[in-house]
Amino acid sequence: MAGLGLLPTARLFVASCRGDGITPARAHGVRERPIYTHPMPDADTVHLLLSTCPDAESAEAIARALVGEGLAACVTRWPGAHSLYRWNGAVESAEEVQLLIKTRGDRLEAAIARLCALHPYDLPEAVAIAASAGLPAYLDWVRAQTSEDS
Repeated sequence: MAGLGLLPTARLFVASCRGDGITPARAHGVRERPIYTHPMPDADTVHLLLSTCPDAESAEAIARALVGEGLAACVTRWPGAHSLYRWNGAVESAEEVQLLIKTRGDRLEAAIARLCALHPYDLPEAVAIAASAGLPAYLDWVRAQTSEDS
């Protein structure tokens, strides 16, 4: 894909999954990051929101909710992802389901909030990447499926 110029530019977006003003990052002693980096995402920019789930059932529930509520045009689920990470001072390993959520900039914050509300993890992965290029008809389809009117 690199030869086609389709690799997106990474921007990190993190939202609080709790309503008490304490982000999961702060609750777990992780350095805070803003909900959005500057500049704010353009409403029409298509974003790929990445997350992982512990099992197929939670991945299915999240995917159905996001698509059903118009917060995502499509959610691709890749079972069999192997994650190696540091958690609470120990190196952990888990088999997970990787989610690739396609949405637009003006739906991103709501998509992350809904993902967090449904997710079984205390600190779910929620990393958004703005698509810098893609098939125009597909990007238009994502925009149409995630517009407020759809």
